[in-house]
Amino acid sequence: MRKGTSDMRIGELARRCGVSVRSVRYYEQQHLIAPGRAANGYREYDELAVVRVRNIHELLDSGLTVEDIRLSIDKGCLDEPLSTLPRCPDALRVATDRLGALDRRIAALQDLRGRLARQLLATRSAMARAEETVADEWSR
Repeated sequence: MRKGTSDMRIGELARRCGVSVRSVRYYEQQHLIAPGRAANGYREYDELAVVRVRNIHELLDSGLTVEDIRLSIDKGCLDEPLSTLPRCPDALRVATDRLGALDRRIAALQDLRGRLARQLLATRSAMARAEETVADEWSR
C-alpha cells in the first residue's frame, strides 16, 4: 500500500480520517488496509491509507458491510476518493442488494412490532376485564 512517502502512524491516520484508532485496527484486521512497518515495528500508513480509510468509513456509515466493501478493495475501487472516480461495476449491484436486505429486515421488524402491539393490547384488555370482575365481586 505504498503510494506516497509521507508515512504516518496510526493515531495521525485516525485523526486525519475522523475515525478512532480502534476502527483503523479493525479495518486492518479485516484486511481492508495493510500498513507498512517501520524499523521499530510501528505501523506506518501512507496517503493511500487515508483515502481508503475515509472511503471505508463512508461506505460502512451508509450501511454496507465489511464483506461488501472488501469486493471493492480487491478490485482497487477505493484507491481514490469516492466522489472522484467511477464506481466499480459491481458497486451498484452490491448497494442494491444491501438495500433490499435492509428493506426485508425493516418489513420483518414492522411485522414483529405489530404482533407485539396486538399482544400488549390483548393483555391490557384481559387485565382490565379481570379488574372489572374483581370490582364487581367486591361490590356485591
